[in-house]
Amino acid sequence: MTLQTHLLAKAANQARGLAIDAVHACSSGHLGLPLGAADLGAVLFGHALVHNPERPRWLNRDRFVLSAGHGSMFLYSWLHLSGYAVPIEEVKKFRVLHSLTPGHPEFHDTPGVESTTGPLGQGIGNSVGMALAGQMAAARFNTAEHPIFDYHVVCLAGDGCMQEGVAMEAVAFAGHQKLDNLILIYDANDVTLDAMAAKTQSESAAARFKAIGWDVQTVDGHDMAAFLKAFNRAKKTKSGKPQLIIAKTIIGKGIPEVQGTAKGHGEGGAKFADTARAGLGLPADQHFFVSDDVRAYFEAHKQRLVRACNKWAKTFKAWAAANPEKAALLESREQAPNAAALLEKIPVFPADAKLATRAAGRDVLQPVAAALPLLIGGSADLYGSTLNYIAADKDFEPENRGARNIRFGIREHGMAAIANGIAYDGVFRPSIATFLVFADYSRPAMRIAALSKLPVVYIYTHDSIGVGEDGPTHQPVETVSGLRVIPNLDVIRPADPEETAGAFAAALERTDGPTLLALSRQALPNLNDIPVATRREGALKGGYVAVRETAPLTHILIATGSELQLAVAAAKQLGAGVRVVSMPCTERFDRQPGDYRESVLPGSCRKRVAVEAGVTGLWYKYVGLDGKVVGIDRFGLSAPAPIVFKELGVTTEAVVAAASAL
Repeated sequence: MTLQTHLLAKAANQARGLAIDAVHACSSGHLGLPLGAADLGAVLFGHALVHNPERPRWLNRDRFVLSAGHGSMFLYSWLHLSGYAVPIEEVKKFRVLHSLTPGHPEFHDTPGVESTTGPLGQGIGNSVGMALAGQMAAARFNTAEHPIFDYHVVCLAGDGCMQEGVAMEAVAFAGHQKLDNLILIYDANDVTLDAMAAKTQSESAAARFKAIGWDVQTVDGHDMAAFLKAFNRAKKTKSGKPQLIIAKTIIGKGIPEVQGTAKGHGEGGAKFADTARAGLGLPADQHFFVSDDVRAYFEAHKQRLVRACNKWAKTFKAWAAANPEKAALLESREQAPNAAALLEKIPVFPADAKLATRAAGRDVLQPVAAALPLLIGGSADLYGSTLNYIAADKDFEPENRGARNIRFGIREHGMAAIANGIAYDGVFRPSIATFLVFADYSRPAMRIAALSKLPVVYIYTHDSIGVGEDGPTHQPVETVSGLRVIPNLDVIRPADPEETAGAFAAALERTDGPTLLALSRQALPNLNDIPVATRREGALKGGYVAVRETAPLTHILIATGSELQLAVAAAKQLGAGVRVVSMPCTERFDRQPGDYRESVLPGSCRKRVAVEAGVTGLWYKYVGLDGKVVGIDRFGLSAPAPIVFKELGVTTEAVVAAASAL
């Protein structure tokens, strides 16, 4: 099909008008990218992308990610014009409460939005994850007769995204892995929010990307034919490299008073709306204007896209008939794993087992991975320590795209953003691993996973001062509590191998948000006084009665992780009226029905002690102002783990003393 340059140029100006009107209406938003990149959008959504507005989650669509999410009106305008379920009424409600057009694009909320973006650079990492998932899906499901996966991932990013470290971690990984289904468009307008980009950057993006294994093209971003030529070349290349298109654009193009300057980045140009609209050829008396011929063009283009999707659907039907096992596996992506069924796959640990919960996690992971073939895993250069390697499989790499173990290198932030991309894509279930203290390096992406309800599993080990000799830099005394305060993130800190089994089942059963498993470096005893089923099922509930009193209840000891053994030992010294509650996951416990929570922590018993080898603040929610917390409100020490626990006062004796003082 020939590029309809005249009509698409008209559409680009009308998309600029939609952005100006929307930002002017709410006196908030960013005009720079929607205006500067409008010509790119016209080519992508009006000609080049393979997608179906009537089936936004069509499996073989090209994925378009707006990494520079502050320019959200760019995306909303083109989704509206393309025929997605984003009507003009929603465009008019830009940044209005409960609209489909929030300030930054949000996954789940708006049809056609592939990922939640706004924190700069995250979308680039997400796009790398989607490209990885596409390569993996093609290897796992395509056949010579029926290639059902051959999509591209297209990401639009600006200078801000390119300056963020997470983006550079992700693009280095993409270059090394030769993800040639990834096209990154760099909207190079030489402006950041505060100033001209030259104030903060001087490197050659082209040289940098070539050095890390990318193909690079540079074009005038306002020359539609030149951009399309570069885009088609990027799609069709057989170089085995990811593709960067540097599109030189003018920020805020269409508002002469601010275009090409830092003032054009935000809403500064909105006050010139009337003269800008006139200059763009838009009628003065019609805001949110789209001409009949532009609407007709996009409607006809949508029908072409629908026909292409329907043609693919016939191929897919033939593939499913010829490959019923592959089809059943692909369909299983939409089914949430059942925790009880997973627990049946996990053998009971020997009664005399004394394992670090990271080692127990290794043993739990193998049968779970066998039961869930779409579960994949990765580690930030720490497989030998995090122990989350799927032993029955091999490394994902250019020569083995179907493998399930991903070596991310020392790129914790990029790893987490890439995992989000895999989860957004929706075919594979990602799990990733590093030391718990380095959750601070991946936290921004973890926060977005929680916000976007992505079922990512974090297997983060070396969970406490039990790290020992590595000292305070590697002892995450504040990290677990810091993660617990992220809404919609479950943090599970199991106490022994059987709780670890329950923790993995709980994490994999959950599909409406991420879960972090905080696992120990040091060996922990199997708590055989507590029945296996109680420990496993208790982990699913988040909290449970581990040791029940045999006399009238006087005290409750609450513990989590490796400190549960201290509470159990303390209860034996304190007497028959003491209950021990294991609380591996406060978030799961808080979601239990009120009568269950009351049965575990009866309000009538106010003599409560909580113990955890970390900061104490959050535990007062459970012990109340009358209770006490045995914990660590300081950084750790470098010494063997038992000495550190004793020196910092996290001991059975400390728990006994705290309870006795109540």
